[in-house]
Amino acid sequence: MKKHRIGIVGVSGYGGGEALRLCVNHPHFEVVYVSGESSAGTKLAERFPSLPEPVASLVIAKWDPAALPPLDMLFASLPTGESTDSLAKVPADVRIVDIGGDHRFKPGWVYGLADVWPDRIRGATRVANPGCYPAATLSALAPLFAGKLVSPHDVIIDAKSGVSGAGRGGGGSNFGYSEVNEDVAAYGLLKHAHVPEMNAALSELCGGNVSVVFTPHLIPMTRGILSTIYLKGNLTTEQCLSAARSLYKDRPSVKVTEKPPHTKWALGTNQVFISYAADAGRELVVALGAIDNLGKGAAGQAVQNANLMLELEATIGLEGIALWP
Repeated sequence: MKKHRIGIVGVSGYGGGEALRLCVNHPHFEVVYVSGESSAGTKLAERFPSLPEPVASLVIAKWDPAALPPLDMLFASLPTGESTDSLAKVPADVRIVDIGGDHRFKPGWVYGLADVWPDRIRGATRVANPGCYPAATLSALAPLFAGKLVSPHDVIIDAKSGVSGAGRGGGGSNFGYSEVNEDVAAYGLLKHAHVPEMNAALSELCGGNVSVVFTPHLIPMTRGILSTIYLKGNLTTEQCLSAARSLYKDRPSVKVTEKPPHTKWALGTNQVFISYAADAGRELVVALGAIDNLGKGAAGQAVQNANLMLELEATIGLEGIALWP
């Protein structure tokens, strides 16, 4: 069996570490290159002691696109603002999935919402992974917007995320245990970086202009996102569920459920759980999406995109079920 040579940039962070875990267990991937800033010069086993050989003995390199070995696929998990210049120097024959935020809806890059637009991703060489909040939100909204079933106006998104969504270096001491335990807080009010991304994706889905109101909250858990979205539409709950089942009928990573989803249903997986509640008399629709922010919200979807880019089955290497409890 041919194995594709894989590199991971930013392996020391949460997103890069999750990409490493998935790639090491992938039957068609061989991890041959890893890089990181704070951990450069050390062996992978020092940071991830459970790794098998030979990947455990890989030495973490300092990120330098000019010093890459021959690769088939590169996963880049860098903070927003640090990918544009360096990834432009990667050879054209190396496929890239940018898990960071620099290339979403940028020329030359395909937006990697893998369960909604898989045909755009197949065979692509440059794919921008969606953000974690958009991954949960857009998955729930895509069936309604693609079918023009709801109003594109007055879209209100209320989302909660686990602390790992901020990354290992995010927020300095503000994300330590003592600061986040027993606490819930809203942040990024009216100016969160994911708002333009969600506006662009939803506008493309419905063929019109969309402007959302988005309020994210940080809650005291490690992994997971629950996005609750309020919309206007003359629909029943069953009509919403039917639209979702139709769009996602051949997409095993999406689970349409009649019960409101829990983030723990997706823990450690690339699955997204979506559900709806609607009151036609009030023209009110509530859409819900639950994911693991490091799975479907980052590395899981990145591997799904890589599978499509390499003409593999989308779910290869992603078949595991959720951790419980």
